Amino acid sequence: MEIIIVALNSLKANKLRSLLTVLGIIVGIFSIITISTVVNMLQNSIEEGVAQLGQTTFQIQKYPAMMDRGDRARFRNRKDITIDQFYALKEKLEGEAEAVGAEQWDFGKLFKYENKETNPNVQLVGCTPEAFPNNKWIAETGRSFNYNDVNRYEKIIVLGKSLAKNLFDEMDPIGQEVKVDNRKLRVIGVLEKQATSFGQDKDNFAAVPITTFQSFYGKYEESVNITVSSFSKEDYEDVIEKSVGYFRTIRKVPAGEDDDFGIFSNESVLTQINSMTAGVKIGAYVIALIALLAAGIGIMNIMLVSVTERTKEIGIRKAIGAKKSNILTQFLIEAVVLSLFGGFIGIIIGLIVGNIAGSAIGGEISVPMDWVAIGVLLCVIVGVGFGTYPAYKAANLDPIDALRYE
Repeated sequence: MEIIIVALNSLKANKLRSLLTVLGIIVGIFSIITISTVVNMLQNSIEEGVAQLGQTTFQIQKYPAMMDRGDRARFRNRKDITIDQFYALKEKLEGEAEAVGAEQWDFGKLFKYENKETNPNVQLVGCTPEAFPNNKWIAETGRSFNYNDVNRYEKIIVLGKSLAKNLFDEMDPIGQEVKVDNRKLRVIGVLEKQATSFGQDKDNFAAVPITTFQSFYGKYEESVNITVSSFSKEDYEDVIEKSVGYFRTIRKVPAGEDDDFGIFSNESVLTQINSMTAGVKIGAYVIALIALLAAGIGIMNIMLVSVTERTKEIGIRKAIGAKKSNILTQFLIEAVVLSLFGGFIGIIIGLIVGNIAGSAIGGEISVPMDWVAIGVLLCVIVGVGFGTYPAYKAANLDPIDALRYE
């Protein structure tokens, strides 16, 4: 404890010099923690956003799960996935998959109930009953629809939680009629609230039987998305492989050519997002390591200056019985404390700035404890690594020469 107190008093005596020395440490650790916090918040938001599919569910769709803006024009030329192709795949996967469902989406709908209406930004999906469990849509009140409703082209609708709230406030919507494009539909259910993604409301939508949807907007108006769920996590990859093979046959994709459809799953999206953020992480960490290297050189320089300034103090300590290990420990502790001081400041500022930046894009507050621990460890490594030589030099001073040093 005495050595630690002496080390802290030495740093306290040179506040400005100590602060300037740790500036590089602050910048390095700040960079690491800020980027790690923002990326962590992004990944958490993305995981919540893409996790609308069940753990054993994937989706076959016209477009890839992730693509650049320029790619969309290229993939737009793909043929739409039709309802007939869905039924063909459903038949082939009979007994090999737990559920195969179809969805057709249309955006920008305006909903009306009596004198209330929504903004024209509501999503409407026509789907088969399997879409509900596959997307984890659970009826909070009322019910979802079944194949009897689909086969009879029933004019019924299931509302998302936010949509129901906007139209009906506290009133029970079950049995009421809403208008979509001046077509009347009877409400039979309201879904449970879903997790938000980047602060966006995912409950501003409604579902109708796919046959009803097609009777309104045409059978081939929108490309069909097909959701497939396996019986368990163990046969998940096998079901994906079989589905791709069957669907290539259904779509008549020639052997050797790329698929003309995309596979969307929670894992595929997260893998692509991780690969996209990897470059940002690496760049930030390289900058941080350069800053830490510069900071380490600064610490070594300031510690060498400190050894020179305190040569007589070292001589006195050694003359009254201090061992080499005592002197070595004292100067190493000073270097580590100096490094940790900068590290803690960098961590605090990094967490604050990272969470502010992450919140601006809709992420929830996050503290990446793994990178906080790594940041502390890096500070210790820098302190020990760059403080060893000055400490070794101090410990090996000759006490006689040190005492007569002017």
